[in-house]
Parts: sequence; C-alpha cells; structure tokens
Amino acid sequence: MPPHSHDPLAELSGDSLEMRVLSGVSKVLVGQREVADLLEQILQVLQHNLRFPQGALCLLQGNNLTIEASYGLSDAEKARGTYRLGEGVTGRVGQTGRPAVLRDTARSSSFLNRTGALHGSMSESFLCVPIIHSGEVIGTLSLSFPVLEQATLDKLVDLLEIVANILADAVASVREQMAERRQLEQENDRMRFELGESTAFSNIIGHSSAMRSVQLEMQKVARSSATVLLLGESGTGKELLAQAIHYASDRRNGPFVAVNCAALPEGLIESELFGHEKGAFTGAIRQRIGRFEEASTGTLFLDEIGDIPVQTQVKLLRVLQEKVFERVGSQQSIRTHARIIAATSRNLEQMKDEKLFREDLYFRLAVLPIAVPPLRRRKEDIISLADFFLTKYNKQYNKQVLRLSTPAIDMLMSYHWPGNVRELENMIERAVIMSNSGVINAIDLPPSLQTAATTGTESLLPNRSQAPDSTTPMEALTAAFETELITAALKRTRGNVSAAARELGTTLRKLNYRIRQLRLTPNQYK
Repeated sequence: MPPHSHDPLAELSGDSLEMRVLSGVSKVLVGQREVADLLEQILQVLQHNLRFPQGALCLLQGNNLTIEASYGLSDAEKARGTYRLGEGVTGRVGQTGRPAVLRDTARSSSFLNRTGALHGSMSESFLCVPIIHSGEVIGTLSLSFPVLEQATLDKLVDLLEIVANILADAVASVREQMAERRQLEQENDRMRFELGESTAFSNIIGHSSAMRSVQLEMQKVARSSATVLLLGESGTGKELLAQAIHYASDRRNGPFVAVNCAALPEGLIESELFGHEKGAFTGAIRQRIGRFEEASTGTLFLDEIGDIPVQTQVKLLRVLQEKVFERVGSQQSIRTHARIIAATSRNLEQMKDEKLFREDLYFRLAVLPIAVPPLRRRKEDIISLADFFLTKYNKQYNKQVLRLSTPAIDMLMSYHWPGNVRELENMIERAVIMSNSGVINAIDLPPSLQTAATTGTESLLPNRSQAPDSTTPMEALTAAFETELITAALKRTRGNVSAAARELGTTLRKLNYRIRQLRLTPNQYK
C-alpha cells in the first residue's frame, strides 16, 4: 500500500474546516461578477483550505464534460480534459449523478489519467462529485490528493457535495452565459461571413438569370474548401469570380495568388508552382518559393489550367490528392493548405478524351464546376457593365462622361462580343478617352461595331443584294454620326422637325429625307 500523506483534516476539526470552505466559497459567489474568473476562484478557495495538488471543474456541453477551470494543470493538460458521458470516472459521475471516490488510482482500471497530470506509476486518491441543477447534471467537481485514509475521503466527499450544491446555481448561470456568448460569437461570425460575402460579390455585375445562377453557385461553394473549376470563354471574368469566392470564404484573410498557366514557359511552370532550390537548374542562383507556398492558407487560382504540360499534371494531381509537394531539386516534402480554384477556356472533357489532359486530374479539379456564361448570352447585363466601366474610367482619366447615347447602346446590344466582358471594358475605356462631350456617341465606338445591322442603316447599302452587315466602315460611321446629330436635335426640339432643321442649319426637305433614310421616328420624342 502506498505511504499515507498528510491528512488535510488532521489539524482542524471537520466543522471548522467545513465552515472555512463554505464561507470562502460564499464570498466568491457574492463578490465575483466575472464569469471567466468565478470557477477559478472557487478552486483557489478549495485549494487554500484542502491543499490538494490538482483539481478541476468540468461543465457539460452536449454529451461531453470539458474542463472549464483547473488548479495544478498546465494548459496542455487542461486541453486534454474532455470526457464523454460514461467515460472514465468523471464521465461516469456525469452520467449517473453519483459521486465517485478512488482511494488509490493505481488500483483502478476506470481511472483514465486523461490529462496526463499523474506521471509514471504514481498513485493518488481521486474524488469526483456531480454538480446538479434542476435535477440534471450540469458539471463535475474533482480533486486529487496523495493517497488518504478512507475515513478522510468520506468526509471530504461529503464536504465537496455541499460545495457542489452551493455552486449549482452559479455554475448554471455560467453555462447559460457561455452558451449566450457562443451563440453571439456564432452570430457575429455569420454576420461577418455574410458581410464579407456581400462585399466580395459586390463587384460581380449582372442581374441576368444566367449570372444570378452563377452567383448562387458561388455562394454555395465559397463556404467549402473543395476545389472549384470555372469553365468559360476567354474574357468572361473568371479571375474576378475566383477572387469573389476567395473573399467570401473563411480564407478571406489569407492571400489570393493567381497564376496564368498559359503564360508560363513549359520549362519554368514547375518552378513557378512548386519553387526550386539553389542550383536546381541553370540560372537557379537562389532558393525560390513557389505559388503553392505563397498561397499558404489562402487560395491559389490556376488560370488556363488546360494549358499545363502533361508531366506537370502528374505532380499537380499529387498535390491535390495528398496536399504535399517538393521544390524542384529538393527531396523534402512540403505540406500545403491552399485551396485550389482552377479556370479554363478550353474543353477539358474533349482534351481528356483525346488524352491531352489526364482524366484523374480532370475529375479532381471538377469537384465543383461552375460554367460562366459568355456576354452574348447575358445581354441584359451589358448596360450595367458599361455603366460600371464608364464610372471606373471617368475616375481613372479624370473625365466627365455621363452616359451612353441611345444609338451607342443599340450598337452595344447588337454586337456579338467575341471578346466578352474584357472586350466591352476595353471598348468603354477607348470611348471615354475619345469622347469630347459628356455623352458616348456611336462615333466614339470602334469600327467593329459600325455595321448596317448595328446602326440601322441597311437602306444605305450600295447594292441591295449584299449582306446587311457589309456596309463599309466609312458609310456606317457617316450614318451613325448623322443619326446621333439628328436624334439629339429631335430630342431637344421635342420631335419638332422644322425646329430641328433650323437648329441643324439645313432645310426641312433635306432633314425629312435623311430621317426617312435613317428610319428615325420624330414622334417618339414629342
């Protein structure tokens, strides 16, 4: 049997010790208002009077008892102190609501030493009592001593039950406040997430059904860490969508690193992605970290993934599967936690069938595929996008272009946009620079838009057998300019053709002739 230790009740009568303990506990309950300190101070009062080496107050959260306050335990030991109901001595007390007393833990198979505070073959006496409120166990109080006589342990467990009864209301209050705090934190997290999400998506311009569907998919995938594959033609704004997904996710505070795989030479793409060691190849004069390391716990955007060489596809597949890679010229494995968002304007399914793209990599990438529609299939968004770019380039070039004219809008809406949103942005930037007034007119738009179909000047074709869009740029530009002048004059004169003719310095006959040729309707401006 282990040698007996100092008896905490030997020098004081039970009644005297009991009064000191209960008085100290009562003072803490009356005077302490801080939830975080209450339980710790209760344990300090008990330790001051009972001189135990370790003690813990556990609270029941769901089906687990977790140490909320402790004495004599390190942070690591405290962190390990979680018990399922029925598990070990503490879990059994939490499940049954009955106290437990172990005179010698070395002789008990139910003592788990979960915290690891008891080292080697050491023995101790262990007491654990339930904290019960409204007939339900809400926590436990446990103390350990050097091995004591059974009679002393019986007196101590009686005292701890009284203390636990006094603590019940206070502990219940602590639990409620902790639950409220957790709920508030969760609500704050949710609000921060939604705020970050709405902020992230604020630059996604588009109210068409096609773009609403894309944004709904983005909101869903942003909340996971799975790989996303953006599919769409060049210029549709896939990188902007990738950034929006990143900033709407819980990785928003991490870096967003973008790599255009098509722009990298085949011999350098592995070094760019994975990094290299000094001397790994000719020209590697120093160590370089790759984009996977740079992305860290953020997001790595791999644009034009369809252009990545086949030999690099193998290494990329390993990173996606195992989350590890090696720098070029190194044998040391490096773990990555970066989320991958890939994009391509190529048909990966066809490339897969033609053995130009690995099938296993394709399925790894296409966990969450999102098809980004071309601009010609979301023409409802053209005006909103044009207004956005108009504001952007007004600020950039210190211009005061207020709007697009009606003929200019008609041209934008009639065009087929092979370059998608990027082409529209470039076109508006050019128009802002070229405009000498507060309005972007048809004349300010590039010749690629100046066709009979877009200007409504089919009647001016020199040969009626020609296709409607075969008007020469000179004819189309002239017709567009005349349309602008006459339309503006008719608007100012509220559809009065005679007044418009006087304003334009021409005769009524000539103006009526041009109005008929250009198929304008003066009455619509009255």
